[in-house]
Amino acid sequence: MAVNIVLVSLCVLIGGFACPEESVRPPVSRQVADPGEVSIFFTGTELGALKPCGCSGGQLGGLSKRPAIFGRVPSARRAVVDTGTLVAGDGEQDLIKFGILLEAFRLLGYDLVHLTEQDVQIAQTLGLTAPREGSFAVIGAPWGPDRDDSPAGFVKRFEGQRREIVARFASVDARIDRPESVAELFGRPTDEHAVNILVLRNGDAESRRIWAQSSDADCLILPSDSDEPQVLSEPGERPLVYTVGRFGRYISRLRVRFPGPGVEPALFLERIPVEEALPDDGALVRLYGQYQELVRQSGLLEKYPRIPLPDGLQYVGSQACQRCHDYEYAAWSTKAHASAFATLVEVGSDHDPECVICHVIGMDRESGFITEQKTPHLKDVGCENCHGPGSAHVHSSGWTPTVEPKMSCLDCHTPEHSSGYAGHEAEYLEKIKHWREP
Repeated sequence: MAVNIVLVSLCVLIGGFACPEESVRPPVSRQVADPGEVSIFFTGTELGALKPCGCSGGQLGGLSKRPAIFGRVPSARRAVVDTGTLVAGDGEQDLIKFGILLEAFRLLGYDLVHLTEQDVQIAQTLGLTAPREGSFAVIGAPWGPDRDDSPAGFVKRFEGQRREIVARFASVDARIDRPESVAELFGRPTDEHAVNILVLRNGDAESRRIWAQSSDADCLILPSDSDEPQVLSEPGERPLVYTVGRFGRYISRLRVRFPGPGVEPALFLERIPVEEALPDDGALVRLYGQYQELVRQSGLLEKYPRIPLPDGLQYVGSQACQRCHDYEYAAWSTKAHASAFATLVEVGSDHDPECVICHVIGMDRESGFITEQKTPHLKDVGCENCHGPGSAHVHSSGWTPTVEPKMSCLDCHTPEHSSGYAGHEAEYLEKIKHWREP
C-alpha cells in the first residue's frame, strides 16, 4: 500500500498538480551574446544525483545550481539537452528520483531529453507515455503506444539577426541503426547555418568509428564512464567526439559559430564545474524538499535489505561500551561522529537510506539501525562501525574480541561523499581521535 501511495504522489508531481512554482526564476545574463553564436548546454548520465552528499565542502553538482550556469547565455541563444541514463537502477528510490528529474528538467527549461532503454523501461513502470504539454521534447529509445512512430530526431531553431541558425539532434542505436538513417535529418542545405549533433547509444569503439566517419555529424556524443566530460577526438578533427560526464558535476557548453552559410560550423567546447558557491534556485530547492517527503512516505529505511551477522552477533550501541571504556566514550562524545545523525535531521535527509547508512550503525545488517524511533541507540557513527558488533564482547566483559564486519574510513569517505578526504587522511583521523596513545 505504501508503495502505491508514493507512486501515485510521484505521478501527481510529474503531472504538475503538486509542483513547486511553475518555473525557476528567470536567469539574468550579464554577458553580451555574439549574434552569430549559439550555445548548447549538455548534461547526462545523471545516475540519480539530485544534489551532492553535503558531508564535506567543495563538492560539485546539484540541480538547484544549474540556472546560474544556463543563465550565462540569453534564452534565445541557447538550447539545453540531457543525454539520458537518469537513474542508476530500477528500485523504488530510483523511481522516485526519475520523476523528480523529469520535473526538474521542465522547471529548468530543457529543450530536449534523450532517453536510453533503461530510462524508457522506468517511464513505462511509472505509467508515463509522453512528457506533458509545454515540456521538453524526447528522443532516444522508442517510447509510447506506437513505438515505430517515436521521434529519433529534434530540431531547434534560433532566430539570428541576419540568418536563422539550426541545431539538429538525432539518436541512434549503434547495434541496429545505420548511418544513412540520419541522412534526411542531417542534410546541410547550402543556404542554412546548421549544426548536426548525434547521440550514440550502445556503441563500442568500432561502431563509434563508423558513425564518426559516416553520419555527417558535427558532434558525436557518447555514454560516459567518467565524472568529468572528456573529448575523445583529436584537436581539429570532425566530428567532435565527447562525453558529458556523470552525476551532474559538470555542464558542457558547446559554443557554435558559423563563418558563412553552407560551411561547417566552428565549435568550442567548455567544461563548467557546478560549484558549491553558485547560488541555489528556490523552485528547485522546493522540488528537492518534495523528493525528501516522498522518500519519507515510502518508508525506505524499514525496507532496506539487511543480511544476518555471523554467529548470532548483535549490535548493542555505543553506550554499552561506556562501562569499560569510559575515557574513549567521553572523548568520542565530543566528536562530529557522535552527532552524525543530527546533521541529516537538520537538512531533512534522515529518512533517505542513501544518506543514513553512513550516519548510523549497521543499517545493512540484521539487528542494525532501522529508524530513529525503533533503534535510537544505533544512530550516529559509533564504536561498532569501526570495531564490529559488540554483543559477544560486552556479554563476556571484554574477554571475547570484536570481529567483522568492521567498516573502514573509506567505506563512507569516498571521493563522491568527501571530496577532500584523499591525501588528508591523517588530518581527518586527528579529528576523530578518542583513544590514548600509544
